[in-house]
Amino acid sequence: MSEQAATRVERKERTRAALLEGTLTLAADRGFAALSLREIARSAGIVPTAFYRHFTSLDELGTTLVEEGVRQLRVALRELRRTPDARLAATVRFVFDQVDERRDLWGFLIRERHGGSAPLRGAISVEMQLIVRELVVDLSRIRALDSWSPDDLELAADLIVSTVADRIADYVEALPRDRPRIIDRAVLQVRLVALGMESWRP
Repeated sequence: MSEQAATRVERKERTRAALLEGTLTLAADRGFAALSLREIARSAGIVPTAFYRHFTSLDELGTTLVEEGVRQLRVALRELRRTPDARLAATVRFVFDQVDERRDLWGFLIRERHGGSAPLRGAISVEMQLIVRELVVDLSRIRALDSWSPDDLELAADLIVSTVADRIADYVEALPRDRPRIIDRAVLQVRLVALGMESWRP
């Protein structure tokens, strides 16, 4: 690739990133559904027609935010799983560390999870289901759960993911002084689910 072509690609990537970041900033005030293509383009310093060099529609832009944001968490969790001594509490706290690094993005995901456009709600639902499926795989490797059916494992995984997602929703809206308490509550709730799993008879 020539230097000129490389510069062009880098410039395109910077503009794309600016569109995504600008959307997060604007959506924090009014929600994604209230945004116009024109103001999103303006936030990235481009004319509206140039928007289509990066995304085919606003829905595609929003879906990209969802997919890239949750994918980062899934990749980080995969890395954590490779740590032999990864504990339940440490994993939950690790999730909140990831959220803390991109609270603007997770605020967007939480707001759009129930109140956003249908494409965004669908994309968030798909990404959460992927997290559930990966957790099902993790649970299936626990010897004490050998007798559990795939449906039972999915039931437990869905409960854990939903519980943590609800606490993330509290966390991104909370004052700084209240955030440690919310994390502690998430840890206790997931521990309670784990205790219940020990007594569950499929």
